[in-house]
Amino acid sequence: MTSAPLAARLTRVAGPLFFPVTAYGPDGALDLDAFRAHVGAGVDAGAAAVFACCGTGEFHALTPEEFRACLAAAVEVTGGRVPVVAATGYGTALAIRYARIAKEEGADGLLAMPPYLVVADQEGLVRHFTALAAATSLETIVYQRDNAIFTPATVVRLAAVDGIIGLKDGYGDLDLMQRIVSAVRTELPGREFLFFNGLPTAELTGLAYRGIGITLYSSAVFAFAPDIALAFHRALATGDDTTVERLLDGFYAPLVELRNLGRGYAVSLVKAGVRLGGLDVGEVRPPLSEPLPDHLKALAVLIERGRALLPDGTEDGPVNGVADGSVDGPAYGVADGTETGR
Repeated sequence: MTSAPLAARLTRVAGPLFFPVTAYGPDGALDLDAFRAHVGAGVDAGAAAVFACCGTGEFHALTPEEFRACLAAAVEVTGGRVPVVAATGYGTALAIRYARIAKEEGADGLLAMPPYLVVADQEGLVRHFTALAAATSLETIVYQRDNAIFTPATVVRLAAVDGIIGLKDGYGDLDLMQRIVSAVRTELPGREFLFFNGLPTAELTGLAYRGIGITLYSSAVFAFAPDIALAFHRALATGDDTTVERLLDGFYAPLVELRNLGRGYAVSLVKAGVRLGGLDVGEVRPPLSEPLPDHLKALAVLIERGRALLPDGTEDGPVNGVADGSVDGPAYGVADGTETGR
């Protein structure tokens, strides 16, 4: 943990936000050595922050004891080089418990997941996140998704709460986000409040979010192909739209198509990608399932293609035997293009 406020460290970042997977051994137990290696490699590669035990890290599948062990390992490995942000969630009491564990283990901030199961009204959501922010001194980013979708007026109220420094959007309604950004800017002039694109493959909507002034985003791709994620981040930040569009069309859009072929692929496909890179981080825990074999082959094709599209790579010629660069149909192992299990 560092003394600099999290908000200040995230305002202008030079690299992607890294959401590591949680590593398990053959017996299904935590593999902290593999987790340390994964986190360390990401920081060395240029991650701007480590968001540990979050959605990609299977927060839902971790016991409090496992959560504590992973947080301690992430803080140890980063050594203050970049901030470590920990997830918290479930009901208010449990969310506070996880927040206090994160504080005890030296995390720099919190990513507050939606409350578990219940669909609350706006007043209830404000009460929940306000209580969570007050429970520790850790700066908190609220995650909008699923059963926690906010009106602009609610975000203004949350942005005025001490300790709440930002909103991560995993919902994807750009009209709503523009109105939220405008409301905070208008109602809280001078308030530095951070907005994040938190969609499952955020790079795909990077240009759209940049258009409404949101440049921070979570990168699942960074977990398994940091070179591709870094090249895209650099191009997006510098306005190199030629590189951005090349990677969008040739890598990110096909990756999203592949991701949409299976439920839970936003996590399990990322974890499979880490294994393809040579680090055995194990499989996902139930209730998630592993990608189908043909989908793993398609992922390997896409990673190779993405690297061929990098500014110092080549775009010509066959990629893993796919001469025309298409990943539709049989390249996924789904001859009729049907998207199952969305």
